[in-house]
Amino acid sequence: MRIAIGSDHAGYALKEHLRAWLAGRDIQVHDLGPEEFDPTDDYPDFATAAGRAIQDGEADLAVVVCATGVGSCIAANKLRGIRAALISETFSARMSRLHNDANVLCLGANVIAPAFAEDILAAWLDASFSGDERHCRRLAKIAQLEAPQSD
Repeated sequence: MRIAIGSDHAGYALKEHLRAWLAGRDIQVHDLGPEEFDPTDDYPDFATAAGRAIQDGEADLAVVVCATGVGSCIAANKLRGIRAALISETFSARMSRLHNDANVLCLGANVIAPAFAEDILAAWLDASFSGDERHCRRLAKIAQLEAPQSD
């Protein structure tokens, strides 16, 4: 499994923590940055990079971290084929993969502690899309929303 990970300045410390945690689980990590804390980093840049890594086939899944996770989630979801989920507990982490086939996990560094972020990430990674017809049908409807509109 290949995981892309990135953050803005507010999420930098948690991103670094989770990067090391992922590497400790023998997961291939593609660190999208930043390489060091920079208070001028903006979350849309890293959320976009995470989504593009999935679109380009460089990563299977991605994790983005900002202060609340909200901005990163909004930005990532603007990209075709990206299903970003803002998660702050393990049940939704699991369900976002099982039912929604979420491919980007958004976390809020100011909302959750690093140890709990590990639990959320573990629950998210340990789940996979169910493939049930009802979930496929719903994802197809979401994909239609991304299709170019005809006049």
